Amino acid sequence: MATENSFSQFVSLACHDLRTPLATVSGFAHTLQQTEALGAPADRYVEMIQAASFQIAELLDDLGLVARLEAGRYTPSLVQADTLELARSAASRLGEKAVVAGAGAAVRVDRDAVERGLAGLALCALRHGGLEWVELTADGPSVWIEPVTPGAAPIVLGEDLKDLAAAAARRVVEALGGSFTLEGERLQVRLPT
Repeated sequence: MATENSFSQFVSLACHDLRTPLATVSGFAHTLQQTEALGAPADRYVEMIQAASFQIAELLDDLGLVARLEAGRYTPSLVQADTLELARSAASRLGEKAVVAGAGAAVRVDRDAVERGLAGLALCALRHGGLEWVELTADGPSVWIEPVTPGAAPIVLGEDLKDLAAAAARRVVEALGGSFTLEGERLQVRLPT
């Protein structure tokens, strides 16, 4: 057990220490984006650096969260939220590749972690399912994500560890008292009320 805690502390420390150089890269990319003299194709490269910096920050958030969960040091910041709003926020992280439907209900969750988790699950379904779009449907205290192809299902469910965001999402939802159910090509993420 001491070794597991030491490793999760090591991972947490690494995540923390990686944020400083990442902030530098992101900050300079942002500064370059504001420079009007930047022309093609340099402006596109700077945009790609900024997007990659955001992705790395999200991965560090997920990795740090899993390390805290595994070490028993996760202290969720619980707030009341609406599942439709959670679905909309998650979908906004995916741009035009996600659509939202349904009627929400009040749940009590760690809002940022759940939004990031829902977005990660939807993105995982897109990437590993070879899809063009995914739908998030708020249905009371649940958010359904579809389609989840049979090939992508074990990855989306965090059973086949090939996607950090999906694995982190599963752990955080279950730590909050929520659950996952796969029905055909629909994933139900039930959140605690």
